[in-house]
Amino acid sequence: MKLDPTEFRTPGQYIQALLDARGWSKRVLAVILGVDDSSINRLASDKRPVDAATAILLEEIFEVPAEHFLDLQKSFDLATARISARPDPSRATRAKLFGGLPVAEMIKRGWLEADDPRDTRSVELALAKFFKAESPDAIEVLPHAAKKTLVHGDPTPAQVAWLYRVRDIASEMLAPKYTPQLGKQAISKLSTLLAAAEEARKVPKILTECGIRFVLVESLTSAKIDGACMWLNEHSPVIGMTLRHDRLDNFWFVLRHELEHVIQGHGRDAIILDTELEGERAGTGQTISEEEQIANAAASDFCVPKKKMDAFVQRKAPFFAERDLLGFAKTINVHPGLIAGQLQHRTGRYDRFRAHLVKIRAIVAPSAVVDGWGDVAPVGL
Repeated sequence: MKLDPTEFRTPGQYIQALLDARGWSKRVLAVILGVDDSSINRLASDKRPVDAATAILLEEIFEVPAEHFLDLQKSFDLATARISARPDPSRATRAKLFGGLPVAEMIKRGWLEADDPRDTRSVELALAKFFKAESPDAIEVLPHAAKKTLVHGDPTPAQVAWLYRVRDIASEMLAPKYTPQLGKQAISKLSTLLAAAEEARKVPKILTECGIRFVLVESLTSAKIDGACMWLNEHSPVIGMTLRHDRLDNFWFVLRHELEHVIQGHGRDAIILDTELEGERAGTGQTISEEEQIANAAASDFCVPKKKMDAFVQRKAPFFAERDLLGFAKTINVHPGLIAGQLQHRTGRYDRFRAHLVKIRAIVAPSAVVDGWGDVAPVGL
């Protein structure tokens, strides 16, 4: 007589049914297995689990697969555990926070008032303070939390944390009220700095004088952030940059890109977060929005006027000599690195003219508000 194991809830019930079908007592099974009666009584009453070795013995005796006993045992153990387990909603919250945020890095960077990432309660309270949430459950990076800061796209928790850091730092900076006229003045003044790399040190002061808060915050690991545009209020735009690519051409492109967002009033309703912003690419893997296309075009034309760049390429392609690059840069009064960057992008030859792509962070950082690279911005002090 074959018994369907799915009709039983425990391995003990199944064993007892197999005994009954054969007219055996538990003592008979004990004799066959060579064990004491109490062992079989405990198996049949589910007080002793059926392990793999026992399941194989039962398979030989009852001629049913050992998996039947083990499957029933697994289901029984899980059901028992569910009954005794106490639901803890905070456990799911903790999983999302610690799984999505680089907590150890945030502690090391001085963003969280906590000493040990394993001290979960202390870290949760520090995260709530960092995200300005009433409780850990209300932290914005959690799917169910109320969104206090809307961000275009679908940012990762690490990217949201970076944006919070930029906003916190910017909110403590002093700057005059921004107006569209000041924005145009900023572009005009910045355009005079393109010929020499050292002139970039003037950027923070020019932006601040024009009512634009400029913050350099090192990107969190794997966040892949280049820059962002946000507004503290109607008259207080903020440009945050990471200098993830420490190159002159990338610096000016990203800066002008974010500045165009400010000029156009982008980011007032939802923060503009730019990732993987290289050349004409903004938002790798996504459709480039109209706002990004506008900012890309403005940035590219600012670094090297498109008509002049097109004409230069048309004259010299497919061979671009060093003397041609230097001559063209001098003619339009920009640093050769800006020409080199665009030539690399257009030709796909990123191995050429690299000597002109000078590092920029050491030039800009001393005159800017900086958080990262070993420095911690004095937020809240």
